[in-house]
Amino acid sequence: VQLQACGGGLVQAGGSLRLSCAASGRTFSRYHVGWFRQAPGKEREFVAAVSWSESITDYADSVKGRFTISRDNAKNTVYLQMNSLKSEDTAVYYCAARSLLTAKYDIWGQGTQVTVSS
Repeated sequence: VQLQACGGGLVQAGGSLRLSCAASGRTFSRYHVGWFRQAPGKEREFVAAVSWSESITDYADSVKGRFTISRDNAKNTVYLQMNSLKSEDTAVYYCAARSLLTAKYDIWGQGTQVTVSS
């Protein structure tokens, strides 16, 4: 599986963006997928994750109620809808995948920059 993230951009505080993570490979539905982000000078942090069947989702406390993760396995795509954006959400956002047999995200896409202006 290979991943490609897109959808980042510049948005004003309070605005919205939707990130997409497109996957290649016919077994995408067998992978859990997560979104992570890294702000300048900070370590990469977990943002949200969705299980292979979309039955389980998980969010960092900092984005709960504002971000929604979803997936469309027919389109091999995972989405991150980001609403009520804050300046502290500014970061490079990465999507990552892990198989059902592993606990570690070991497949990473390139990042997409999200900049929130205050």
